[in-house]
Amino acid sequence: MLAALRDKSLHLQVFALALPMVLSNITVPLLGLVDAAVIGHLDHAWYLGGVAVGGTMINVTFWLLGFLRMATTGLSAQAYGASDKDAQASTFLQGLTLAWLLAAVLLLFHQPVADLIFSFSRASDQVKLYAEQYFAIRIWGAPASLANFVIMGWLLGSQNARAPMWLLIVTNIVNIGLDVLFVLGFGWKVQGAAAASVIADYSGMALGLWFVSRQWIDQALPAVREKIGAVREGLGRLLKLNRDIFLRSLCLQLTFTFMTFYGATLGDNTVAANAVLMSFLMLVSYAMDGFAYAMEALVGKAIGARNRDELGRYLVGTTFWSLMVSLILTLMFTVFGSNIVALISNIPAVQQEAAIYLPWLAAVPLVSMWCFLLDGIFIGATRGKEMRNSMFVATCSFFAIWWLLMDYGNHALWGAMLGFMAMRGIGLAVLFTYQWKKNIFLETANANK
Repeated sequence: MLAALRDKSLHLQVFALALPMVLSNITVPLLGLVDAAVIGHLDHAWYLGGVAVGGTMINVTFWLLGFLRMATTGLSAQAYGASDKDAQASTFLQGLTLAWLLAAVLLLFHQPVADLIFSFSRASDQVKLYAEQYFAIRIWGAPASLANFVIMGWLLGSQNARAPMWLLIVTNIVNIGLDVLFVLGFGWKVQGAAAASVIADYSGMALGLWFVSRQWIDQALPAVREKIGAVREGLGRLLKLNRDIFLRSLCLQLTFTFMTFYGATLGDNTVAANAVLMSFLMLVSYAMDGFAYAMEALVGKAIGARNRDELGRYLVGTTFWSLMVSLILTLMFTVFGSNIVALISNIPAVQQEAAIYLPWLAAVPLVSMWCFLLDGIFIGATRGKEMRNSMFVATCSFFAIWWLLMDYGNHALWGAMLGFMAMRGIGLAVLFTYQWKKNIFLETANANK
């Protein structure tokens, strides 16, 4: 372990993959802030409410389909590590085919699904109207958004993190620029914000396909026309892996949605305080995701090469830097948490309420880093079944802890969330440790075949 930590090339490999993804992740909340600022300057609050509700629907829908990126990263990294050019080419084409098939389903059924979801909303008629307008336009970006998942995953699996970084940065910059032009310049209001996002998604897809073509040429992969006929051959494995990761993501979304909706019953100040603290939780996620992405790519590469020593080195290096980042975040929330809350909200009641729950948040980075890293390990190993099963257990733990502590109000929610993060890490750690000691993790990493 110490020998690995003294290896400068290992640290460079980790940062070459992690740092670009962390930097690009920063543009995601920035886009949300600009959206809110642009729409928030219109003359009625219902415009902002409409974009918030419609945007949430779109984001949850696309986020649940994020398994396209995860599965593609693991499979392409293994093919890269094994120097299997046919598998690299097939992985991309199969992923893109699945992405566009799912996009076609979304476009075909989006209206009845939207009608059903909006029928449960208690929003005002004006907010519903603009949310429906926003959703109806944004959904047409599905082919590009889902294709971008595949593009990012394939490039990252090919050990190229700079291209996905620029894809995200350019897409979000285009979105921000068109937001200002369409909403404030042309006066298109909610429709303008939605159109800006759709155009940005297709711009990102065009740039991403260009990056893929460059990588394709550099690695001398087989011509696309030669691999089209083989797309169906591995589609079954990809569907199975994506199914497991989808169910895992569904459980994850269930816990966060429950926390938001149940928190809304605890009073306005608690809702506002949770919103502030959840923004910190998202910051932790964006920081740790960069190292999880690096873990996915490096683990997949080592497994493809069947190199246990290399796999061990990558685990040590990525874990070390994840721990360092987690300690910094914990220290920051512990020492400066109240000051950061004050920057986000100047309402004394909200500041006081948030301060009550800051200790829970301070513990999140050190507790949650393990589930992010282990997710990266199992994604790189394309072991979706284990991820699915451990997430089921963690989700049950979340609701069990909340039920036991529910008399403590919002403390019960944060205790359940911390327990959920811990159980995600513990479950995967137990599975990984057993498989590593039995020397079966490397050999059976492709068990999905």
